[in-house]
Amino acid sequence: MAAGTEGYELPEELKMAQRTVRDFVQAEVVPLEKTLDYDAIALPKEDFDRLASKTREMGLWCTGVPQEHGGAGLSLFAQAVLEEEVVQHRAGLYCPVYGTMGRPPPEIIWVGTDYQLQTYGLPSVRGERRGWYAITEPSGGSDPARAIQTRGVRDGDDWVLNGSKIFISGAPWGDWGIVFARTDPQRARGLTAFIVENRWPGFTMNPIPVMRAFYPGQLFFDNLRVPGRNVLGEVHNAWDLLANKLLARARIPYAAANLGVAVAAHRMAVEYSKTRQTFGAPLSSRQAIQWMLVDSEIEIRASRWLVWQAAWRYDAGEDFRQEAAIAKLYSSEALGRVVDRSIQIHGGYGVSKWLPLERWYREARIRRIGEGPSEVVRMVIAREILNPASRHD
Repeated sequence: MAAGTEGYELPEELKMAQRTVRDFVQAEVVPLEKTLDYDAIALPKEDFDRLASKTREMGLWCTGVPQEHGGAGLSLFAQAVLEEEVVQHRAGLYCPVYGTMGRPPPEIIWVGTDYQLQTYGLPSVRGERRGWYAITEPSGGSDPARAIQTRGVRDGDDWVLNGSKIFISGAPWGDWGIVFARTDPQRARGLTAFIVENRWPGFTMNPIPVMRAFYPGQLFFDNLRVPGRNVLGEVHNAWDLLANKLLARARIPYAAANLGVAVAAHRMAVEYSKTRQTFGAPLSSRQAIQWMLVDSEIEIRASRWLVWQAAWRYDAGEDFRQEAAIAKLYSSEALGRVVDRSIQIHGGYGVSKWLPLERWYREARIRRIGEGPSEVVRMVIAREILNPASRHD
């Protein structure tokens, strides 16, 4: 952010990238959705290949992946700004531009060994493989230090995993993932991260039908043997990878996606209110409608600054966890309200499948659960307000 006499503005290079992504979504992705199934989560191969080639040429491939690994190497702040734009289409909340800007692996893979980068990280950046990560279990997901029951036991040079995971996004469409398992039963945080492959013996998976088409998966590990070279990071010390480098960080782009879809829904409401006539005057002339639009505008602007603040702190190397939690909490709840108002303003059209609002309404409901339910996130924020020292735990 650059400071000027009239306030703050984005750097010119980032504004150019923002416009480029906005134009790409509106000119290339939105028109294609007219020919797709309403709940589609993928493009036909020829369209995918054509658009992926374009984003590579534009330098927008895997924007958050370090340049030395084949990505654009953008800061998290820049990623958040672009994420707001990239999700503004029907499938955008869970399938941003249908993966045509790349499907980067879980970012913690880059702390891995050369073997792990060459086998999993780099092929995923190239689009040859797809990764996922697994934390949540039937016993719980918001308190992984205590809820993780999947066990990893050393057996010679290998490890043997037994247990299960649930609601794992991306797993049904991936071919490898990072599984967090308990390896030191004497410590709440005695966890280790293992890289596993979907095809290995002892690994089974079932998709879980939910209200979005991009189903999560339920995973089962039955004496799943993992080579020692597939341990990511330190044995028994994966807590920092899980809590800070993965979960807390992920809340920032997650919140930016909430913001972007809210922006798109609000824009639709504004445009429709100007053209829809009731009793001889446009909807936009009605105070009830105006106040709905004002409330959405305020919540969108507040969400944006919360997202930006969290991203700033992350990029500056400061403790960003509370800011990320606040951004996630507020944006996920604001998204639901903004989409709901837009549907109300559109009336019957709002609940039809002629518009993306109905899909966004369903998918927005999940956002108050994913990356930490609102109630749990409030507990986290409250703990840090009442005990600031907990920010350094």
